[in-house]
Amino acid sequence: MDPDALRADIPALDDATYLNTGASGPSPRRVVAAAEDALERQAFDAPAEDGAYATAFDVYDEARAAVADHVGADPTDVALTESTGDGIARVAAAMDWEPGDVVVTTDLEHAAGTLPWRRLERLHDVEVRVVETDGGRVDRDRFAEAVRGARLASFSSVSWTAGTRLPVAELTSIAQDAGARVLVDAVQSVGQHPVDVSEWGADAVAASGHKWLLGDWGGGFCYLSRDFAERLHPANLGYFGVEYPPTADYDLKAGAARFEVGTTSLAPCAALREAIAVIEDVGYEAIEARIERLTDRLKDGLDDERLHSPRRYESGLVSVRVDDPAATVESLRERGVRVKRIRDTDLIRASVHAFNTAADVDRLLAGL
Repeated sequence: MDPDALRADIPALDDATYLNTGASGPSPRRVVAAAEDALERQAFDAPAEDGAYATAFDVYDEARAAVADHVGADPTDVALTESTGDGIARVAAAMDWEPGDVVVTTDLEHAAGTLPWRRLERLHDVEVRVVETDGGRVDRDRFAEAVRGARLASFSSVSWTAGTRLPVAELTSIAQDAGARVLVDAVQSVGQHPVDVSEWGADAVAASGHKWLLGDWGGGFCYLSRDFAERLHPANLGYFGVEYPPTADYDLKAGAARFEVGTTSLAPCAALREAIAVIEDVGYEAIEARIERLTDRLKDGLDDERLHSPRRYESGLVSVRVDDPAATVESLRERGVRVKRIRDTDLIRASVHAFNTAADVDRLLAGL
């Protein structure tokens, strides 16, 4: 499948110039069909055949295997979640926090990557250190100073506002050398460029399928290194996370499996599995080449005063300074162009994926 074939399989693009994948991606028909097929099979066929649970477990296993293969992990180190924020929150709640413990994050993080730490700050007297960045860049010395004595460092692989790509492996090494665990928010990476968790070396990586992977809402995942997972006791514990039979003297399952709670809808899991297959059919070489070419075209149409993101390609997220972001987003919407307003800033953000075209970019520039 090439990017043009991908575009042809996304019905939402018939009625809009869609440049907001960084918020939520439009799904191809085959992804939605996979979700519908899974629901129908469980509801219509499974009761008279192997049963709803056996059918569900097959879908869960297939989704976990697809995620693991896509990010360079073992399926036993992947837990299915509902979203990136869900994965981050599960890790935060599973650690045994003490007053005075330190969490390090950056000023580039989405609320999903900050609220769990602010909760710990409020309820458990955990110290939250926020590393200030410059132009979407993390200063290594400043980060190294912040992680001294910290228990955890949590940061994004790609900034959701500036679109800068962070040096995940390097920051991970700095934090771990200081004795801290590392949790990465990778939702703006998977589906946009290759992710290999073994190369990153992080203790945990959370992401979701509904953005660049073009999956459905509710299909998230969290990778946990075996060593880290074995030290965590999930706050939300269900029979999926313990060895059978579940008793008062329960034993947690090994690895990431302890983070799964109980039955959940098959649709997002089936959609996640199929969305990964779609992205792999197109291939990251073609995806990155297309995104780079189109973001270059967009940036060439913007002067330095208006362009907030780096002029050199790093990701498909391109933020632009405007006088009135809310009015600009509404004006573009009336022209059929969908972009995002970054609240409490003077920025709007365009997300350029492989299904976009030069005409999409030109339509945005004309609207601006």
